[in-house]
Amino acid sequence: MANEAVTRAYEVNLEVPETDPTEMSGAERRAALVSVGRAEACLAGWKTRLVNAERDQHGVEAVERVLREELQSSRREATRDVKSSAQLAELPVTSAGLEAGEIPAGHARLIARAASEGPIDESVLAEAAQRENYDKFAKTLRHHQQEMSDDDGQSIFDRQRENRTGRAFVSRETGMFVLSGEFDPTTGARIDTVLATKERELWNAEDPKSRRTPQQRMADALAELILEPGKGKAKGTALMVVADYDVVNQELVNARLADGSPIPTAELIRLACDADLLPGVFRAATQEMNLGRKRRTASDAQRAALIYRDKECIGCGTSAHRCFAHHVQFWRNGGPTDFANLVLVCNKCHHSIHDDGWEVTHEPATGRRSVDPPSDPFPDTGVDSYRPSHINPVLLS
Repeated sequence: MANEAVTRAYEVNLEVPETDPTEMSGAERRAALVSVGRAEACLAGWKTRLVNAERDQHGVEAVERVLREELQSSRREATRDVKSSAQLAELPVTSAGLEAGEIPAGHARLIARAASEGPIDESVLAEAAQRENYDKFAKTLRHHQQEMSDDDGQSIFDRQRENRTGRAFVSRETGMFVLSGEFDPTTGARIDTVLATKERELWNAEDPKSRRTPQQRMADALAELILEPGKGKAKGTALMVVADYDVVNQELVNARLADGSPIPTAELIRLACDADLLPGVFRAATQEMNLGRKRRTASDAQRAALIYRDKECIGCGTSAHRCFAHHVQFWRNGGPTDFANLVLVCNKCHHSIHDDGWEVTHEPATGRRSVDPPSDPFPDTGVDSYRPSHINPVLLS
């Protein structure tokens, strides 16, 4: 154990205000949270330097033991911290941003891992890490790796396929059977497509007044696919792969999955050999994309076009296969089932729109669509503007 006197001498002192968070204004509370995030990043940077110094002097096993015994980390966490610290030591721009509180620790770990897998432009990634949330930055990083790769990302894809894992065990804590796995992007997308289709099949068969939770439905869908593979085999589970056509060279380029994840050209060719290719040109002006009031639900062609355009839930990024085609102008208010009036949203974001007054917004300059809270989602006093007036708890009380 560390010497207590020495520990006190090197204790990191943070001045935490005595103000009760419940007495803060919304602006003050959010500013405090931002400050906490920066402090966490600074501490992570300091921890990285300490871990590297300990490793250099006493070795990997010694520093991992310190992390487990003194910081009470798990073996897996200790191994990860030592590995990422060593990687960050080779990334001065990222390390400086981390210690300055400008780059979150999770973003820094992503950059470190990417640098260990192939060439990157550290400055470009460090700049993006300062302004993008974790999910968006992870996508930015994957695209950057593809662009920097000298083999069309094939080596990255091969490594992902090589690192596939599966686990099946009974939890000692709960007695529940646990099944988990990690797959390369293409295999994962195919599994996700089939699983999501089965989930929709189960959802359609449920009693609307007694629905399963999304987690229960996914578990039941997985169990049915494994135990009863022939039961109600769902249609429309083809994998969507998008590619651009290079007119000059007359070849497909920039192959990617529906969510934008890049895949090597060699993988596109393999998919073309193993599955049917269904080429399509989506034109929102055509009658097929504009169904008016003839039907309420989106057609298969519209869903495919929506997956291509929106890629995922426009609110939270949930897989497109688990999304509804939502009418921006509500169907009950006369909204048509036209491509321009539809967006992909998950069940949770769908309820936020219909029940809590959230709105679909569209930026014409970028084409980006999003689900945003009402104009003043964090009022300091008065009405809770998250909810429309007819279900507002403040007004009702």
